[in-house]
Amino acid sequence: MSIETVRKWYPKALTSIDTVNRLLDTIETELGLKPNQLMHADSMCCDDVNAIQYPPRALEMLGPFHLGGLNGFPFAGITGMNAFAHHVPEDGAVIVFYAPHIGITKDGTIGEIHRIGQSENSACCGAAKGALGKLIDEKIIEGNISSLDFQMNTIEQIFLHQKERILNAENQIFEATEVMYEAIDDRIEVLVKETHYPCKYVLLVGAIFINGDKDMGSFCQYKKFDCLNLETGERKSLMNEYYQ
Repeated sequence: MSIETVRKWYPKALTSIDTVNRLLDTIETELGLKPNQLMHADSMCCDDVNAIQYPPRALEMLGPFHLGGLNGFPFAGITGMNAFAHHVPEDGAVIVFYAPHIGITKDGTIGEIHRIGQSENSACCGAAKGALGKLIDEKIIEGNISSLDFQMNTIEQIFLHQKERILNAENQIFEATEVMYEAIDDRIEVLVKETHYPCKYVLLVGAIFINGDKDMGSFCQYKKFDCLNLETGERKSLMNEYYQ
């Protein structure tokens, strides 16, 4: 699969290796901070494919502290965000990367990937496809969240509240992933407001993380790259600098 296959769905996607290189280069150019001054949290799906395809250079940052569970929703909540905030270097910055993920096969099928050691494609994100299937079959009950399957039930409720938008979309799994991104973004913003960070900058990076087939690696399209200056209260987008 070439990046052109991915860009049919995500026009500004780059390989995940390129996204991390650009991210770290932009932060160093704009803020003068090296990777070892960045305390990194991610809110991504706990799917093993994300660990397999995680860009190695991201590990030059401190962390990551994992905020996410199924499909990247920040289930670690306020306690997780506060714990992570206390680990940041005093002369550094916090960076929170958050993204739901979706698979795209070599032939351009969205919502699936070919995993290592398997003969057939499988769902990606499996939780999103499972919740979408229940939405289509009208099997999601308003307010039904159990302790036994709390994370999945939360995703189901997020989808239920956007039922018409998802079901009427040209591609339902693509639209469901957009809905998931917006839910994650909203929650991250709330958690950041409720957290004290003992540093000058908080960087919020929201994206869609795109898994390719087993021999293709991963891709990423940024949707937000904001720098919050905690001393001045200023908020600036670094997307233009990132895409230069």
